[in-house]
Amino acid sequence: IVVNSRAVARQLAEQDGVPASMLRLAYNGLDTRLFRPEGERAELPWGETAAVIGTVCALRPEKGLSILMEAFRKVKAVRPGVKLVIVGSGPMLAELEAAGDADCHFQPAERNVAPWLRAMDIFVLPSLSEALSNALMEAMGCGCCPVASDTGGNPELVKDGETGLLFPVGDAEALAERLALLLDGPAYRRRLAARAERRIEEHFTREQAALAMGEIYQEFLRR
Repeated sequence: IVVNSRAVARQLAEQDGVPASMLRLAYNGLDTRLFRPEGERAELPWGETAAVIGTVCALRPEKGLSILMEAFRKVKAVRPGVKLVIVGSGPMLAELEAAGDADCHFQPAERNVAPWLRAMDIFVLPSLSEALSNALMEAMGCGCCPVASDTGGNPELVKDGETGLLFPVGDAEALAERLALLLDGPAYRRRLAARAERRIEEHFTREQAALAMGEIYQEFLRR
C-alpha cells in the first residue's frame, strides 16, 4: 500500500490495523517549472496593497474556511488594510461571501492557480483533516509564506518556525496570532517563504516522487 504521507501511514496502521510491513511512502511531487515565484501574477481588485492573505481549495466544511474567516476578522480589526483572497468553488461559497466584506475577494476555481498564489503573501491551509495537500505544496513552490493547521501531512511539509507556521486545528485565535506575527514581520515572513520554496525544491519535486515510486516497484519486482 503506497501512501503519500507518514500521517496516512499512521492512520492505516492505528485505525485499520494495516501491518507496517505493507506500507510504503512516496510523497506527492510538484512540477516546479510551473509552481515557482517567477511568473504571471493575478490582478487583484484592490490593486497594490500592503499584504494579502489567501488560500486555494474546494469550498467544503472540512477545509476549515470558517476558521480562516474568523481569524481574518480578528487580524483586520487591529491591522486595517490587510486583504483576503479565496480561490475555489463549492457548497460553502454563499456562506463565506455572507461572512466577508470589501476586503475579501472570492475567485471561482481556476485551472491555473499559480498566478493567484504569486499574488498572495501568506497562504493559509486551515483544514480540519488532510493527507498531503497539493495546494500547500503549490503555494510553497510559488513563494508564499505558509500557515497550516497541524493535521495530517501538513507538519511534514511545514516545519514550524522554519519553513512556515503551524497552528492547532480549529483554533481561530491561534491562527490570528500567527497571521499578526507575519504581518508585523515582513522580513521574517519572506525568510520563511524562501525556506518553504527551498524545501519543495529539495524534497517534493515530481522527479523525486518518480524515483520513490520506482524504488517501490523495484522492491516488489525483486520478490
